Amino acid sequence: MSTVRVILVYLAWALLWAGVQTALLWYGGLPPELAAVDALLTNLLLVSGSYAMGMGLRYYQPSIKEAAYLLIWSLGLAVLSTMAFYWISTWVFQGDTVYLAFIEATLAVRFVFTWLMVLLLVLLSWFWFYTLERHQDEHRRAAAEKLAREAELHSLRQQLQPHFLFNSLNSISALLGAKPEQARKMIQQLSDFLRGTLRKDDQQQVSLADELKQLQLYLDIEKVRFGDRLQTAIEVQDEALPLLLPALLLQPVVENAIKFGLYDTLGDTVISIRATGHSRQLQLQVQNPFDPETAQPQHGTGFGLSSVQRRLYLLYARQDLLQTRQHENQFITTIKIPQRHD
Repeated sequence: MSTVRVILVYLAWALLWAGVQTALLWYGGLPPELAAVDALLTNLLLVSGSYAMGMGLRYYQPSIKEAAYLLIWSLGLAVLSTMAFYWISTWVFQGDTVYLAFIEATLAVRFVFTWLMVLLLVLLSWFWFYTLERHQDEHRRAAAEKLAREAELHSLRQQLQPHFLFNSLNSISALLGAKPEQARKMIQQLSDFLRGTLRKDDQQQVSLADELKQLQLYLDIEKVRFGDRLQTAIEVQDEALPLLLPALLLQPVVENAIKFGLYDTLGDTVISIRATGHSRQLQLQVQNPFDPETAQPQHGTGFGLSSVQRRLYLLYARQDLLQTRQHENQFITTIKIPQRHD
């Protein structure tokens, strides 16, 4: 809240209680003009002191254990306000002996009223600034956690790329002598793939249709490396295509499937990718074969899947969005992506 708005709130408070006090004094027998002057002077002095003390609380916040300080400060401020009212009234109305006698007779009551009002205003100011400081602390903590989460997401993404890039460059190097046309094609595909990854940040949401286009670039590169041994079967429901998921989430999952599907088996390998969904959730399933005698996928899911699971947790705060299972000689990875609705 700006300083101007705070001042207006204090003035509104002073006018409210000045109106109440004017009515009471008028009812008690004072002329209306004199009652209004008395009430305005009392409440303006009270609110001025309370404002000064309240603004001081912006820079110094006593703890709950130090609440006694607020009691002492409000008591001292009430004494000063009552004394200032008495001096000003005595000077302004020095010829009105009846009114001055009324002031002296009600001075104790005025002091108690002033103290209680000052204490109330000081407590309200303290509570306001205390709540504001807690809110700002939470905001700063949330911002720090967000930065840390983004840094971890970025680190996870950066760890996924190097070995794929190295493998691709090694394949290009091997193709340069025997199949230069394929090498040039692979360089172009690699360039398109990397350009697509650089355009997307770690938390960007993309449609499944866009994600599949980027995945196809990756698969084209891998098919150059592995030839006809690598085959893919992609089945996608039309309803799933516009649904959103974190950018570049599928590539490490498919890479993991290729790694365990081709490295541990002989002959052609089919990597199956299936996507289904509705308005609340997108479900992705990646399936690859494995040889039970040479592979132990339950222990060897690799960095790719663990990083995807960590990324999903950082984005959605859930540990159950990635699951793996074995069925006969097939290793199946299932990912569920909640759909956010604004």
